[in-house]
Amino acid sequence: MGQLDGKVAFVTGAARGQGRNHAIRFAREGAAVIALDVCGPVSDYNAYEAATSSDFEETVRLVEAEGGKILAEKADVRDSAAVQAVVDEGVTQFGRLDIVVANAGICNWNRFWEMPDEQWETLIDINLTGTWKTLKAAVPAMIEAGNGGSIIVVSSVAGIKPLPGQSNYAASKFGLVGLTQAAAKELGEYKIRVNSIHPYGVKTPMGTDPGSLKMLEKHPHYLSSFGTILTDSPLAETDDITDAVMWLAGDGSRTVTGSQLAIDMGNTKV
Repeated sequence: MGQLDGKVAFVTGAARGQGRNHAIRFAREGAAVIALDVCGPVSDYNAYEAATSSDFEETVRLVEAEGGKILAEKADVRDSAAVQAVVDEGVTQFGRLDIVVANAGICNWNRFWEMPDEQWETLIDINLTGTWKTLKAAVPAMIEAGNGGSIIVVSSVAGIKPLPGQSNYAASKFGLVGLTQAAAKELGEYKIRVNSIHPYGVKTPMGTDPGSLKMLEKHPHYLSSFGTILTDSPLAETDDITDAVMWLAGDGSRTVTGSQLAIDMGNTKV
């Protein structure tokens, strides 16, 4: 028996990295999973490889290896109709929706005045507007079911403390804090909790983005903004982030909403 038996979780950006790990752990705890990923490149300014269809197939295999049920569909979070279709198909197949993890996002680097319009606009459209479209698609089904639920918005340390070289990313992640707090207030009457998490670097393709190293090589004085209080490991494991997601998804956090949970090794405090 898992702590989430009978529940259904919707995870965006599930082809690999944090999203995949969340999906696996949900399955391990008894939840069915609705998984979404674009499975392809979305910005020429990203310095890391995009997730692929093969990555997504591996997520399906790993979830099923846990004995879990999964609906995995390719979609772009910028496409409202596509996201809605995935949610509707998942609710039809699994009968309900209890948990949403708005995880899909990208990261790239540049000084703000040297940033082309497309670099800024694409990232904002995916990270911020895409999360709004995700919640917009999912929430009506949660309200209609009348079971309450939990929404976890994946922000970043950059949503608490802007880091140099990523003004677009920081703007998107600060925007998610505002969306989270507004959504928490609007959904409280339905017993739906909404919180954001704020990881520092994580051992994923995006978390080990070579673009950050290039930025710091060009502007080494920026390095002071990237320090941590806990220095044993510069990057978190995906399980470190999933532990926080699982807590927010479960009943142990039933009194927590509208909050920002920093999983940052103290970066936001230095």
